[in-house]
Amino acid sequence: MVYDNVVPGVFLHRPNRFIAEVEIGGVPVVAHVKNTGRCKELLVPGAKIYLSESANPKRSTKYDLISVWKRQRLINMDSQAPNRVLGEYLQEGSYIKGITLIKPEATYQGSRFDFYIEAGTRKIFIEVKGVTLEREGVAMFPDAPTERGVKHLNDLAACISHGYEAQAIFVVQMEEALYVTPNNETHPAFGAALTAAVKAGVVATAFSCHVTENSLAIKNHLHVCGIA
Repeated sequence: MVYDNVVPGVFLHRPNRFIAEVEIGGVPVVAHVKNTGRCKELLVPGAKIYLSESANPKRSTKYDLISVWKRQRLINMDSQAPNRVLGEYLQEGSYIKGITLIKPEATYQGSRFDFYIEAGTRKIFIEVKGVTLEREGVAMFPDAPTERGVKHLNDLAACISHGYEAQAIFVVQMEEALYVTPNNETHPAFGAALTAAVKAGVVATAFSCHVTENSLAIKNHLHVCGIA
């Protein structure tokens, strides 16, 4: 995926989870934050960032904050990006062979999943989790407690019992991560739910991304570790 009209800036302050005070060309500006997570380790005063300028004159904020430098690592923090890049990757056909149907935002028995895939006789539900938290090269999810994430894993396991395939895919929005692990320190219930889902037959896998100031693309397969 490619962003239009990208400009560099400096992060100043985040009054709430939806907006950030930033500086572009020395001028203070209010920007929309495309991630409602905490991102405390990313959004620190003085951090170098990239923003996408909107062409919509009706918007209250002209810019979207899309990525940030964490030391020497550029991290995309757009929460809508993981679904988009995985959708592009699925369409390429190298991950799941013989795809005949890709249905985003698919509902099954009251549960909504990011994708439903058909490939020959295979019928697969996929839930995508974007990962922006990194510690010493290890990518971790979640960065804040997520009961919604626990429900998604439980619902994927239920799909297995009904004869479907199910996958939890972690899209790591950075390069050179070593592997992905559940962040049990922050939300042990998510790690427990992931373990239970994998035992039920859910496939847990991950991909790192190639990140530039104006693009994001699936790059390498990563292992999901720390599942008891």
